[in-house]
Amino acid sequence: MTIPSAGIMAPDFTLDTDSGTPLTLSALRGRPVVLFFYPKDDTSGCTVESCEFRDILPRFAGMDAVVLGISPDPVKSHVKFRDKFQLNYPLLADVDRTVSEAYGVWQQKSMWGRKYMGVVRTTFVIGTDGCIARVFEKVSPEGHAAQVAEAVAGLA
Repeated sequence: MTIPSAGIMAPDFTLDTDSGTPLTLSALRGRPVVLFFYPKDDTSGCTVESCEFRDILPRFAGMDAVVLGISPDPVKSHVKFRDKFQLNYPLLADVDRTVSEAYGVWQQKSMWGRKYMGVVRTTFVIGTDGCIARVFEKVSPEGHAAQVAEAVAGLA
């Protein structure tokens, strides 16, 4: 599956949040949505990225934007990660990876010569109309949240 490009309707989904309640993407229409896919809770790069989104969240709130983090980790793992770093936005549990596959971020990766399947760090900015406005591929965690905030500000 390839990564959907800007200009197309964002694939809809319903996933459980770290609070245990389901969240449906299409229910957020009318507000910009930041959907960031990350590989694993409580790992170095994912922690940097998640904490940067936490720290910059007031900028997104000022634009009425919703920030959502998604990984294949279960709700229980998300709760520990959220509480450890006081994350202030929902983390979604894509345990069966259907959403990661729909967004094309579940890909073959390699580390130390070993090939495996995993989430390629990718962020989607979804406009108020539900269409993908911007895609950030192969994201470097440091400074990424600020780049995304600028992209959301550019939607207005």
